Amino acid sequence: MVDSISPAQARRIALAAQGFGRPAPDAVGTRQLNLAIERIGLLQLDSVNVFERSHYLPMFARLGPYDKDLLDRLTFTRRGRYVEYWAHEAALIPREWWPLFRWRMDGYRTASSNGLLDWATAHRSILDWLRAELAEKGPLAASAVEHDANRRSGPWWGWSEVKTGLEVLFRWGEVVSAGRTRFERVYGLAEHLMPAELLEQEVPANEAHRALVEHAARAHGIGTTSDLTDYFRLKKVDVAGLLHELEDEGIVREVTVKGWEGKGRKERAWLHRDARIPRRIEATALLSPFDPVVWRRERALRMFDFHYRIEIYTPAPQRVFGYYSLPILLDEAIVGRIDLKSDRQAHVLRVQSAWTEAHADAGLVAERIAPLLRSTASWQGLDAVSVADWGDLAPAVAGELGVPLAAR
Repeated sequence: MVDSISPAQARRIALAAQGFGRPAPDAVGTRQLNLAIERIGLLQLDSVNVFERSHYLPMFARLGPYDKDLLDRLTFTRRGRYVEYWAHEAALIPREWWPLFRWRMDGYRTASSNGLLDWATAHRSILDWLRAELAEKGPLAASAVEHDANRRSGPWWGWSEVKTGLEVLFRWGEVVSAGRTRFERVYGLAEHLMPAELLEQEVPANEAHRALVEHAARAHGIGTTSDLTDYFRLKKVDVAGLLHELEDEGIVREVTVKGWEGKGRKERAWLHRDARIPRRIEATALLSPFDPVVWRRERALRMFDFHYRIEIYTPAPQRVFGYYSLPILLDEAIVGRIDLKSDRQAHVLRVQSAWTEAHADAGLVAERIAPLLRSTASWQGLDAVSVADWGDLAPAVAGELGVPLAAR
C-alpha cells in the first residue's frame, strides 16, 4: 500500500482519471462521448464563442475531432441523456443525477442570503404567470415569452423580469432546460420533461453529498479535501466527514504528496481506490478554461506549477496572454497557452498569441501542437491557420505551420 505519492505520480493519476493518456478512438460516436462524459461527470457551460463554446472542448481534448451535432443530440434536446443544472457552475449532468441536487434546489428556495429569493418574494405574481404560461404553451425561451416585463435594462445584459423569473424557477427545480436554440436556454416545466421516477425521487442531502464526493474523488483520481469540495461546489464542513466514511469503506484513502502542503500545515490528499498510476501519459491537447483539469486555479498551480487566469474581463491594453488563452497540455505537463479565434467569415483559425511556460522548449512545443492546430481548424470547418506576432511561442508555431507571422 502506497502512502506517499510523488508530484509526478499525482499528475499522471489526475490526468488518467480525467481520460487522458488513452489511445484515440478510430471514430467518435455517442458511445465514446457518453463514456468520456461519464468519466468527468459534467460539462461546464459558458457563452463565450470566440473560438468554440467551452462544453465542446473537453471532448475534443480527450477524443480528438468529433461531430458536435452528436453531442448536441445528447445534451440539447428535450429527451436527451443529459440535463442542465448548477452542478459546478451551469453545467450539463447525467439526467439521472438531477435528484442529487434537490438539496441545492431547496437551498435556493429557502436560503435567506440568496438574492434570487428576495426577488422571488417581491415578484410572486410573475412566477405564477410564468408557471401558467409554460403549462399552456410548453417549453419557451425567455426571448419568446411575450410580456411587457420582458425588456432589457442597465448597462450590461440587464436580465428582464421574465428571464430572472425563469432562472429562479430553474434553480428551484420547477423548470428544466428543454434544450437550447442558438445557445439560448429553452425552459419547460419539470413535470412535463422529467421522468416521473426522477421527479418523485427524494435523496437526503447527506446521501446526495456522499454520492457527489465519491464521484469527485473518482473523477480527480487524487485530490485535496478542497479539490473534492470544489468539484460540485459543496461546503468543506459537509465533505470532511464524508471522506472519512468513504475511507472506512475503502473507497478512498489518505496519502501525502510532497509540495501539496497548505499554509503552515499539510492538507490531506485522498486517493480513489480505482485510480491508476500510469508510468507515463501521452497527450497533446488544448484545454478549455473550464476543463476540470484546470478549472480550480489553485489546483492547477499546485499540480502543474501553472498560474492561470483568463483575461476576458481585462481591458485589452492590460492583457498579458490574450482574451481567451487555452492551456497547452503535452503529456503530463502544461507547457504554455494559446489564444485562438475561429474567424468563420474568413475561414481561418487565428492564433492570436502563443506562449510557453518557463520550463518548456518553444521548438518542441511548436512541433507537437502544429498538427493539433491543423486538426483543430479542420474540426472547426476552417481552411487555414494564421499566427499573430505575439508571444514567445508564436514564431516557432508559424515556422512549423509554414506560414508568415501576421501583424498583431
